[in-house]
Amino acid sequence: MPRSFDAIIVGAGQAGPALAGRLTASGRSVALIERHLVGGTCVNTGCKPTKTLVASAYAAHLARRGAEYGVITGPVEIDMPTVAARARKVILDSRKGNEDWLAGMPGLELIRGHARFTGPRVIEVNGEALTAPWIFLNVGGRANVPDFPGIDEVDYLTNSTIIPLETVPEHLVVVGGSYIGLEFAQMYRRFGAQVTVVEQGARLIAREDEAVSEAVRGILVSEGIAVRTDACCIRLGRHADGVVVGVDCREGHPEVVGSHVLLAVGRRPNTDDLGLECAGVAVDERGYIVVNDALETRVEGVWALGDCNGKGAFTHTAWNDYEIVAANLLDGGSRKVSERIPGYALYVDPPLGRVGMTEAQARATGRPLLVAKRPMTRVGRAVEKGETQGFMSMVADAETRLILGAAILGTGGDEAIHGVLDMMNAGATIDTLQWAVPIHPTVSELIPTLVGELQSMV
Repeated sequence: MPRSFDAIIVGAGQAGPALAGRLTASGRSVALIERHLVGGTCVNTGCKPTKTLVASAYAAHLARRGAEYGVITGPVEIDMPTVAARARKVILDSRKGNEDWLAGMPGLELIRGHARFTGPRVIEVNGEALTAPWIFLNVGGRANVPDFPGIDEVDYLTNSTIIPLETVPEHLVVVGGSYIGLEFAQMYRRFGAQVTVVEQGARLIAREDEAVSEAVRGILVSEGIAVRTDACCIRLGRHADGVVVGVDCREGHPEVVGSHVLLAVGRRPNTDDLGLECAGVAVDERGYIVVNDALETRVEGVWALGDCNGKGAFTHTAWNDYEIVAANLLDGGSRKVSERIPGYALYVDPPLGRVGMTEAQARATGRPLLVAKRPMTRVGRAVEKGETQGFMSMVADAETRLILGAAILGTGGDEAIHGVLDMMNAGATIDTLQWAVPIHPTVSELIPTLVGELQSMV
């Protein structure tokens, strides 16, 4: 007979432990199954370590600019083992914090092992069958490794395997010109590596407005990063100096030779070895678990949260998935994923903070629009810090006066964007935001000014 629990959670990433806490606090027995590392991607190979590395790279970059601020530092050197050790400590401390939290959670049993469905309500782990009326899948995702020609002939890095690197590559070739790839590209350029970014598309971060893509490209190129777009035929091969990456771009040499190659071409969900077919849980063509607006799968009593459901690829969206499920199951709520206003950041320097629609997406709706754009050279805080790259922009509905979206590519943009995000969540109009009285000197103080500059789109 299977061992019974009130709930089974598969995966101890962002949503899993928090949901376990709510369920056990309500008096329910919970089995939390984790086959690898507690904390998931964010703690172990994502946000925590990468932003720690970004901080080290920023420190090096600022030190090299010291003379601009009247600070004489001398030659700047990178102690990569110390950089890596700092990231490793952040990982271990965060993971231990999660493990200690779970260890002290009454009503929870943390089971280490690989979970697989053997039936709609039955999960097998370590040869033991478990069952529960509620099952929550929080299995996350991993780096996508495309079937490029020659991929099996070379050693390559992913976002996971590059984290503990204790040497600076002589020449890092980053395949993929989107969020993960660009963060590592700038980071390792600042650590001292020669860096080339190879992107199949016509521009970097193609989901963003063209102005954002071009500005980010300009920032990277200004730091000495080579960018190769329109790489229509990517292939990999061995080379005496490391690895050769065939690109066949419209311009430039058809090959790039590097000492290391980082594959940053998207993510894929960890759903291919869960036995989902035994439970009747459906996935889409990319392997993401199909869920409704309440994150329920097509099987009653089974939910999917976090990266594996295709509804968001961020730590904060995984956390919000937990909030939605907990509110609906335990608090009598009726929250929906479709009510979530998308917001995220790209952690190049300066960072990009984004919320809502891009201007292109807003244009596609056909509604009358108001748009505004202000360069960071006209933001006092940016001028004072000597960090004036980028711009802030906004798009609003001309009839309802509601904000549709905004972007802040500039110093503090990842923080300042929350002023817009919060107003959008509150359903406030641009007229309300325009009369806010922000603090000077900040980046956020220019948001009401930006609103005042909104003009009809022609």
